[in-house]
Amino acid sequence: MRILITGGAGFIGSYLCEKYTKEGHTVLCLDNFLSGNLLNVRHLLGCRNFKLIRGDIRDFNLLERIGHDLDIIFHLAAQIHVDRSYVEPRLTYEINVIGTQNVLEIARIYDVKKVIHTSSSEVYGSAQYVPIDEKHPLDAPHPYGASKIAADRMCNAYVITYGMDISIPRFFNIFGPRQRDIGYGGVISIFTRRVLNDVPPVIYGDGKQTRDYTYIEDAARAFDLVLNHESRLEPINIGSGKEVSILDLANMIIELCDKKGRIEPVHVEPRIGEVKQLIADTRKAKKVLGWEVKYDFRKGLKAFIQWYKQFGQEERIQL
Repeated sequence: MRILITGGAGFIGSYLCEKYTKEGHTVLCLDNFLSGNLLNVRHLLGCRNFKLIRGDIRDFNLLERIGHDLDIIFHLAAQIHVDRSYVEPRLTYEINVIGTQNVLEIARIYDVKKVIHTSSSEVYGSAQYVPIDEKHPLDAPHPYGASKIAADRMCNAYVITYGMDISIPRFFNIFGPRQRDIGYGGVISIFTRRVLNDVPPVIYGDGKQTRDYTYIEDAARAFDLVLNHESRLEPINIGSGKEVSILDLANMIIELCDKKGRIEPVHVEPRIGEVKQLIADTRKAKKVLGWEVKYDFRKGLKAFIQWYKQFGQEERIQL
């Protein structure tokens, strides 16, 4: 197959690039390096069936040039950070909504067989009931979540209007090796960096807010299950079905970094509009895809910390 992976040099996209390149498919990795990192895909650059393209999904002309003869598009390119969306809402909208529409239009023009659009649990907002199933109201309180809702709706519109095969896996929090903390990083990488450098992790509010974490290897397997499903999938939750509080997460990282008794989390004022509780109802994924997590959270967290000690604080490499 000929596969385009937008955001392919990012944390998650790079795993997909690696997987499908090794399987012998032709992989086009498109990334603007806003949050992607060349370190994530550098080991693939010598592969004949892998091509790295520096570019932006907002550049429709570029997408036209690379869109022909594609079989599959994994669409992961996005402005993914909630905090950044507060200070750059226009950028967030342009990438996540207009960029997504560009990808869908290219898929329509060139009759791409299947598009897998990566959605986010942040579209739900704070849980009105738990666990959160796919019928939960979409009530995101921040520009990032609102942009992902709009992107999901755009996908649905292309399905209804043009009969396209577009699947929408809706991921809860993904973590693991290659998740860096540069700029607006994930909380696990940020906490790990601080603790390893003997700096207390900073918690916004009381730390009782909870998240549902999925290890990257499980997430990559979920993408493959969606790809190989014979029909398109409306939004389908991908998560562990287990919630971890931010306070417990901080303390677990302190323990696994051997800093217990020497470092304690510090609390600051809560973030405006922060989602309080996210936990996935994964019954649909289990029924339709046979999905279930295989990696224990603590085991995955330990593997991430070991990776971070070796590679996580490397400088970004830009093209």
